[in-house]
Amino acid sequence: MVEFLAAALLLLLPVLYLVVVLGRLQAATFAAEGAAREAGRSFTTSPTVAEALPRATASVRIALDDQGFTDVDAGSALAVTCSTTPCLQPGSDVLVQVAFEVRLPAVPAFVQGVVPLAVPVTAEHVAPVDSFLVTP
Repeated sequence: MVEFLAAALLLLLPVLYLVVVLGRLQAATFAAEGAAREAGRSFTTSPTVAEALPRATASVRIALDDQGFTDVDAGSALAVTCSTTPCLQPGSDVLVQVAFEVRLPAVPAFVQGVVPLAVPVTAEHVAPVDSFLVTP
């Protein structure tokens, strides 16, 4: 009985930790994909270029907060690249990239040399600007 409990703990704890980590990474990828998609939509539907980046940043913040990533800075996680200059020309495209690092839960700092403490998560979305957009 004692051997069974010891073996069960030795096998069960790593599997349980793996499930927790994989769930956290899945939530991060879902958050990054949603943030990139919504930021692209917010950016391309903005009435002016000056309002576009703050609206996209707010969309990233909402998407990350929704999945529990409140410690990620939305402004540094977001990168926007326009295919034309100026940015919101009708028929152009906007590339939105969201990238941040997910910290692994319950990993002590002294093992940083052996095990990475964070996993990078990135997502990209190309959002088209409406071809019939009337620019102010």
